[in-house]
Amino acid sequence: MFEKLRIIFSIPELRKKVLLTIGLLAVYRIGFHIPLPMIATNMGDTVGGGAADFFEKVSVFAASDLRQATIFGLGIMPYISASIIFQLLGSVYKPLEELKKEGEAGRKKLNEYTRYLTVFICVIQSYMYLKFMLMAGGSTGYGNINPNFLNADATGLFFGWQIVAVLVMTCGTVFLMWLGEQIDEYGIGNGISLLIMAGILARMPQALYELIRNMKTELTGLSRGQVGIETLILLVLLFVGVVFGVVFITLGQRKIPTQSAKFTRGRRVYGGTRQHLPLRINQAGVMPIIFASSLLMIPGVMFGFLAARFESGGTLFNFLNLSSLTLSDQSSYIFNLLYVALIFFFCFFWTAITFNPKEMSDNLRDSGTFIPGYRPGKRTTDYLEKVMVRITYVGAAFLSIVAIVPTIVYGSLGVPYSIAGFYGGTGLLIAVSVAFDLVQKIDSHLVMRNYRGLLEGAGGGVTPVV
Repeated sequence: MFEKLRIIFSIPELRKKVLLTIGLLAVYRIGFHIPLPMIATNMGDTVGGGAADFFEKVSVFAASDLRQATIFGLGIMPYISASIIFQLLGSVYKPLEELKKEGEAGRKKLNEYTRYLTVFICVIQSYMYLKFMLMAGGSTGYGNINPNFLNADATGLFFGWQIVAVLVMTCGTVFLMWLGEQIDEYGIGNGISLLIMAGILARMPQALYELIRNMKTELTGLSRGQVGIETLILLVLLFVGVVFGVVFITLGQRKIPTQSAKFTRGRRVYGGTRQHLPLRINQAGVMPIIFASSLLMIPGVMFGFLAARFESGGTLFNFLNLSSLTLSDQSSYIFNLLYVALIFFFCFFWTAITFNPKEMSDNLRDSGTFIPGYRPGKRTTDYLEKVMVRITYVGAAFLSIVAIVPTIVYGSLGVPYSIAGFYGGTGLLIAVSVAFDLVQKIDSHLVMRNYRGLLEGAGGGVTPVV
């Protein structure tokens, strides 16, 4: 491994790309710790309960920590939201669908529209964040705001500083978007994905510190809430097993055999070769977990808000409060059943959005390729759709297991959720997917210069086939 790392840094072009990527990620991490000037430093201590759990989940795929009002407080989530919106609209709105088919020019136009929508979302989200988090008032007053920035009546943040805070947080997200584009163009790997992965991996030292601090150097019999030697061994084995499963399913493919038609050009005969059409098992990626976890947080917050409007002890209050607690308790059976059901739903929904069997069938027919045993056209389309539905069941079941593993670890062993979160869920899927994409990008540079790839010889070039 050290020899392969030496080879990477011995290639001038690749070394420049890697160092530039590391430098830009360092800039992101520095800005991650720069607070807004009008915010008190005790911001994270005042956030608790359901809001803390909400921010904990959102921060995983936002490349930020919403409990800390920094210049990068919104993270990259507004850009991701804008990209998802245009991807969904591209499937139902005809002009955008036509724009996607225009190649490089259409892609640049879509990127331009995405940037405009990102700025708009940033302005709305930063103002809402400022209004409902930093200026919430209540029993704690305005403890989140530096007293020097309050207005004359001490009833909130001065209006001019509100505008400054909105502009700073908006510019922070736009700057992160620019960093991601610079990594795409001049660095190596997918810039936005690397920013998210950097935010996830940066949480690992703190989680390991908490694990070691609470660990006992004795046998505890796997008692809940006590981390002993056997608990640590079990956590290590479980982590290795979950990562292995994530890697296997992430790379897993269903290879459909195809046959190209023969044609004669001059005195030569071309075509007639047998190939395969790879269909990913986890076609939807990490999006179903993101959608399911985000949507499942809304009812708990809504019921809690409604319960506060009724008199304590009443029938309606008790019902709403119980519903809020049940939907906010990640270890409850109802929460996990709803979580799994939403993951299955969004797996099929997102696959239907991103996978078009008719378009794929038409492309095969236009290129003179067909699937043996199925005529080009509707028969091929129906066959591709049937295969994708079957393997989506497998992908959805896998995502469901990965999503609830942290809950099982947290509920059965009593390990802090900051540690249990690394055993599955969104963070692990994103980290593994981005890591493999980065390795493939580096391998392309090495293979082009007749070097062996990073994972060559270690089974890394073999794709699981089902």
